[in-house]
Formats: sequence, structure tokens, C-alpha cells
Amino acid sequence: MGFRQKRVGALLLCGALLASLFSGCAEKEEKQQEMSHKLTVYVWDKNFNEPAMKAAEADYREHVDQEFSLEIETYLQSSDVEDVVTIAGSCGNYSTLPDIVLFQDHYIQRYIEDYPDAWIDLEDAGIDWSDFGEEKICYSTIDGIHYGVPVDNGTVVAAYRVDILEQCGYSISDLTGVTWQRFIEIGEDIYNKTGKYLLSADGELNDLPSIMLQAEGKSQFQRGEAYLSDNETMVEVINIIDEMLSHKVLYLAENWKEYTEETIGEDMVAGVINGNWILPTIQQVEENSGKWAITSLPTIKGEEGYASNGGSSLYITANCENIQLAKDFLAYTFGGSSETYDNALIDGGVITTCISAGKSDVYKRGVPYFNNIPIYAIIVDMSSHVPVVEQNQYHYKCREYVSKVVYDTSKKNISVQKALQTAQENLQYDMEQ
Repeated sequence: MGFRQKRVGALLLCGALLASLFSGCAEKEEKQQEMSHKLTVYVWDKNFNEPAMKAAEADYREHVDQEFSLEIETYLQSSDVEDVVTIAGSCGNYSTLPDIVLFQDHYIQRYIEDYPDAWIDLEDAGIDWSDFGEEKICYSTIDGIHYGVPVDNGTVVAAYRVDILEQCGYSISDLTGVTWQRFIEIGEDIYNKTGKYLLSADGELNDLPSIMLQAEGKSQFQRGEAYLSDNETMVEVINIIDEMLSHKVLYLAENWKEYTEETIGEDMVAGVINGNWILPTIQQVEENSGKWAITSLPTIKGEEGYASNGGSSLYITANCENIQLAKDFLAYTFGGSSETYDNALIDGGVITTCISAGKSDVYKRGVPYFNNIPIYAIIVDMSSHVPVVEQNQYHYKCREYVSKVVYDTSKKNISVQKALQTAQENLQYDMEQ
């Protein structure tokens, strides 16, 4: 469902919300005293974000407030949390919101713009923002004001099967700091010798173009406008992707399910490039334990490339009854506690973007699946090198149009310039509505 549709649906629910408001006021007042040590939070993903929040709760209770408790409501997906905020914002009534919400980085700027009164800024929370990768906090910093505390690290990794590389006469170093042209040469050789693609991507919602673009320090947006057809780097990126497809270096899956379950899960590929959250998908193939390693991205010029894809942060809502408690909780835990981040990693696979927390003994441990390399410490270091590029709340809408560009240029023989021009016009139209 689109953002505009969500708002229309949300308005229909406002009447019911307002009707329930008065009956809940007295009950809310009675609970204020007992809730002085309690916070509520909405997240998604019981296997990822929920363990991270439980780790933070336990850490804060043990070291700061023994009476503290965190009521966690876990939704199926991030859009469910976004819908809750959309309904409240459309009604102009935030009483249904929890104290804290987890929000996707790429979406939050639009929600702060549309519902500015729904959020509490964190300028006086006492968080050392310089301890986080600059690129990570740029999403939650609006007009120089910090609103969100980072949770998970979306830094992109290039992961490769070292056994397949060795079988074909290569090593991980041969794919570190290389040009995309050299990447294509190696990939074509690997396909000819093994029948495996070096890479795959979700053709329906393709993150690869934006990843490659950010590794070059470029954006799909310029001064708040769509920037595709006149973007020389974007033109080059699409040409490289088309070349990878034609030389059987890249396999374009029809959708996310095929990408994760078949191309990665069924051993079709010798490499994966995506946000580090893809690592658990790689690890599902137990027989490949010890056969993988990670490195940085190829770039056009052959320098080591860094990018980010995904990630989320925590935000305090206007409905929070104890704002100071919420600020103290976030500042102590996700603001820099190694214990919170260590246990979030152990229990949920959540990797920090907090640089100091990423230097703990837990992060320095070798990971057996990845040749006993301390990949988590490496990823945190990588996050500090990701270039800051212009971000926009239409990032995912842009992804839809650019995914179609890749399909049209590779499957329909439409020129890159024409396909990008159409994408730019469509995206700009959406942005102006």
C-alpha cells in the first residue's frame, strides 16, 4: 500500500480513535505513577529486533534501574509500525503511540516532515554522536537536530566463496580494491569453469544500483530532486550491470524469494553483495561453513568501495509520559553500551554502528562460518568509511523505477539513457504530488 493510500485509510480510523480517547484518559492518569519505571516500544522481527530490545532492557535494569521494564510489542514487518504512526498522525492524535518506535532509516525523514509534532528530539540526551558512523546518523538528523538512536548496521558487505575462488585460481584479495571491469573478468571465468554466477540480485526490488552508486560517493538525488538521467555515474552503473548480466556474472532473480531461497540458498552463486543483514541467509547453507569471507566493494576506479543498505533507529514519540527516562534508556544502551550491543549480536545477530561498542571482545571473535575471521568488527570499521550522500524519503520508490530500468535495458533492449529518463520523469512526478 502506498503512503497516500495509507493516509486515506488512516483518516477512516480517526473517528474510532477519538471515541476511545475520553474513556482512556482516566485510566491513563491512574497508570502514570506505576509506569514511572516502564517504557513501551514497537518493533518488528521477533528474531532480530526483539532480542536486541531485550538485551537493552536487561542491561539498563542491571546497571541503572532495577525496577525498569520494557514492554515490547513486535509486529510482523516494518510497514506495520509505519501504519500505526500514519494513523495517529493523520488523526492529529498521538495518544495511541508507544513511548518509543523503531523506524527504518530511509523512511523516517518523510514521517518527521509530515508529522513534526510526533517526535521528541535527542539533543540533550547526552549521546556522543561522533561515536557513530557519520553516514548512519545522517538519516535521523534533520536540520542539524538528532531524533533517532541507531540500532542495526546496514553496511554492505561483499561476501565470496573462497573455495570456489581458489578452485578457479583466485583469492579474496583478487576481489578487494578492484574495478568492476576486473570483477566482470573474474566472474565470467568462474561461470565458465563452475557454472556459478559470481553475483545475484532481486530483479523486482534491486538494491544493487544504489549500492554501487553510493560506493562511488554519488546519490540518486540532487538538491531534493530526482537525479538519474543526467547522472553520469548512474549511467555507468547501469551499463556495468547490463554487462554483468550479458557475461553471466550476475543473475537477476524474479523476486526476493528466488533471490534468497534459490540463488543464495541453493548454492547458485559464488558471491553476495548486500547489507550485512544478508549474512544469516548465507549461513543457512550449513555445508558451506568455513567457505566464505567478506571484503569491501569493487568500484569504477578500483578503490575499495563502501555503502549502506537498510538499517533502523529508535525514536521517542510525543506520547511518551516519561521523556527523561526514555532518553536515559536510549543513551545508556544503544547510545554506547558494549553489553547491550554484545548481547544483541549474540541473541539476534544485530550488528552495531557504534564504533566503540564494535571493539569489544565479542566483536573481535572469529566467526567459524566465515573462516574464523572477526567479520563483525570488520563490518563496524567498514561502517565508518561509508560515504555520506544525499538521502531522500523517496529512496524506495526510486528503487522500483531503477529496477525497471535494469530490466528494460537488459531484457527489452531499451537504451540506458531513455530508460533512465523515463524513470526520472516518473519519480519526479511522484515527488511533486
